[in-house]
Amino acid sequence: MSDVVIIGAGPTGLVLALDLARRGVAVRVLERSPRAQVGSRGKTLHARSLEVLADLGVGEEIAAIGTPRQRFRKYFNGEFVSDSTPFGDGTLFLPQWRVERILRDELATHGVRVEFGAELVGFTQDANGVVAELAGGGRVDADYLIGCDGGRSTVRKLLGVPLAGEGAEQQSMICGDVEVDGLDRGYWHQWVDDDGAFMLCPFRDTPVWQVQTGPEFDADGRMVPPALETFQRRFEQHARVTGLRLRNATWMSSWKVNIRMVDRLRVGRVLLAGDSAHVHPIAGGLGMNTGIQDAWNLGWKLALVASGTAGAALLDTYEEERLPIAAWTLNLTSDRLDTVLANLYEPGSGLDTVAATEVSGLGINYRWSSLAAESFGELKAGDRAPTGSASGPLFTVLGFGAGGRAAQSRVADERKDVVRAGQAIEGFGIESDGLVLIRPDHHIAVISTEAGPALRYLDALTR
Repeated sequence: MSDVVIIGAGPTGLVLALDLARRGVAVRVLERSPRAQVGSRGKTLHARSLEVLADLGVGEEIAAIGTPRQRFRKYFNGEFVSDSTPFGDGTLFLPQWRVERILRDELATHGVRVEFGAELVGFTQDANGVVAELAGGGRVDADYLIGCDGGRSTVRKLLGVPLAGEGAEQQSMICGDVEVDGLDRGYWHQWVDDDGAFMLCPFRDTPVWQVQTGPEFDADGRMVPPALETFQRRFEQHARVTGLRLRNATWMSSWKVNIRMVDRLRVGRVLLAGDSAHVHPIAGGLGMNTGIQDAWNLGWKLALVASGTAGAALLDTYEEERLPIAAWTLNLTSDRLDTVLANLYEPGSGLDTVAATEVSGLGINYRWSSLAAESFGELKAGDRAPTGSASGPLFTVLGFGAGGRAAQSRVADERKDVVRAGQAIEGFGIESDGLVLIRPDHHIAVISTEAGPALRYLDALTR
């Protein structure tokens, strides 16, 4: 019997599995596809997700394959308009399949390998656990089952949880991975004219470009499935470039605007994360990032519960904290999409408008959460702790001033089972004696002047 079985081996499922495995939780990852996917799919990692990946030990590898400060080259009606660099160093552009490969390799160092070709067809749960039923007659017993299996989630459908919201059939796109010679790979080329757009984004150290363009429709108004020939026609139509041939389309897909989310993330011992719980417009590249951050919020809580260190009620705080963030993200991505569409036909504008500060994820907080205890000063309980103040799978306790350092020593000594002592840094706004307890997901739990509040917080959480 496994402690946790995860359905889906995309970034959400892999981050969750890696976080659990490094904490000693027995985890299995089941993926319906017979092999690892090869498409670029999501291609943007923002600052908060990069912090998460760094803590999981893969930050340097991710940075080595991504493109920071991706330059945009914009054209209108076939003519060059401008170059820009709307995203700073806190954003990396890279194909999703490379992110997944790095996560799978790191997960393997913990003895966990993705089980491809394992399709979930049903499950039952009771007070003692979950039994997952697989195609072909197999079964997996676990304490908890987590659905990280995307917008068409089997887990969500089996739970009977609706993915409520709206779609916009008229706002659609086809995308894919192709190769083409004769273009400067230092730029994301974006051709716009009065009839639409065609975009080619390069990926570092590969010959691949990701295509994004509008679909073709048949005589009955139905979207035609994407094909290399469609890409070529759209390229010649919008870029107005001749003599360049697109080739070797290794992945093709279609996309329609959907703005949907569930109304709950937990039903007993089964939980949902990532696209299985919320689907977003692509503007801002927040789909993959929001899933990673769902997993980051859930991982430490699930590990404490699975190990018996905390009660199952702790899992309710996952829904309490992440559902409002999902709703906020849907509003943000919808707003960014509306802004892009409104500016798309303004020469030199368009995709630059998605580069809002909010997409970084660094400003996300849980101040409203029941896990946000007392605090004082500029930073509040629930806020993300400053970069570099916490790391690793445990709570971190910091001490400021002589009294704060003494309180830090007491907390670290009395609760060394779940706490590590960290090095106090600037950024908390504490000028005199103070103590800060930081959650394993790097959000502040307690800011106080003595050890008592932190110890009471940990006792209540882990009793």
